[in-house]
Amino acid sequence: MCAQTQAPPTAPRRSELDALRVLVVLGLVFFHSALVFSPDDDFYVKNADTTVAVTVLAGLAVVWAMPMLFLVAGLGSRHSIRRRGPGRFTRERLLRLGVPLVFATLVLCPLPQWLRLRAADPGYDESYGRFWLRFLTVRPDPADFPFVLEGEHFETGHLWFVVLLLTFSLLLAPVAAPLAGWAERMGRAVERRPALLLLPVLPLAVINAFLGMEEGFAGWNRWAYLVFFLFGYALADDGRVRVALRRLAVPVGVAGLVLFAGTAPGFLSLDDPFTEVSPLALVTRAVFGAAGWCWVVAILGLLDRPREIRAPSRVMVYLGIAALPVYVLHQPVVVAVAYGAVGWSAPIVVKYAVIVTGSLVVILGLYECLVRRTRLTRFLFGMRPGPANPISS
Repeated sequence: MCAQTQAPPTAPRRSELDALRVLVVLGLVFFHSALVFSPDDDFYVKNADTTVAVTVLAGLAVVWAMPMLFLVAGLGSRHSIRRRGPGRFTRERLLRLGVPLVFATLVLCPLPQWLRLRAADPGYDESYGRFWLRFLTVRPDPADFPFVLEGEHFETGHLWFVVLLLTFSLLLAPVAAPLAGWAERMGRAVERRPALLLLPVLPLAVINAFLGMEEGFAGWNRWAYLVFFLFGYALADDGRVRVALRRLAVPVGVAGLVLFAGTAPGFLSLDDPFTEVSPLALVTRAVFGAAGWCWVVAILGLLDRPREIRAPSRVMVYLGIAALPVYVLHQPVVVAVAYGAVGWSAPIVVKYAVIVTGSLVVILGLYECLVRRTRLTRFLFGMRPGPANPISS
């Protein structure tokens, strides 16, 4: 039997990580609402007036938010495999991620694409039913793994996170045991040399620089997220690693801020910093990858402080259970609300407030009144039959 990291199977939940997961998922409503007003992003619905302030503010979220979500999901996978074993873990992931992925791709993802066409051309009058059939016209595209279907209008949209998380989980299951053994050795090494926690900077910099950053995946290369996921699985809950993270949090956080500022010349001056192969573009993407790791390390270390173990609040429990359904619902709702709001004669700040508020009301209303009320809808949105449903455990 392979060695395990120090966190026992009955380790208490990391309340700060639960809160981060909820913060990121709800923050996506604010983030995608802001893209309506961004001059750089090709969002589904665009306001006539835009502001570069959105680009700067979006960058502050992109550098850490989705990487953190994958890291927390990796940690949850560690606990899930301990409880279930690789076989049952695989089956559980196929049900809890695969089912909502298929359902939402067929039912929810066509709506933003249809509204994109309507927003771009006032004369577009194709019915939703006819467009839905065209949306489902697909062909295989194995070169874009794991996004293996392609079509003129077909997309998984915001569900790219679910596609990647399911893929990473299925890739993890066969190697979970040897990876846990490696993690134990790495935990001992980190205890002696905390600076080893900076090693992931190298693969992240290389992946982003040479494979390119992908705008459709929140500005990171899809395989960079695998680094965060594997770190979460192997090391994030090791007691020795947590001590090192707390020690490194402040200096690494400062380094992360400096590195992030260092990407500004490239992102602001290059035509396509995400894919260009010029020296400045390569350096910009590499530095962004390094900055992202530093931000995540700093956040983990700063939030992991000794505290009295208390039961989470009812609000946090409720939002934790709702996290995956809210994620699945959020982008189609934001696009629909924005489609109705951008035509108003009102300042950007007013439209933004309306889109955010209206979207949150609709999303949480759909969850409360529809999704969580029946066994069928709970199943379709990846929820367990029982009361607990964290997105990553």
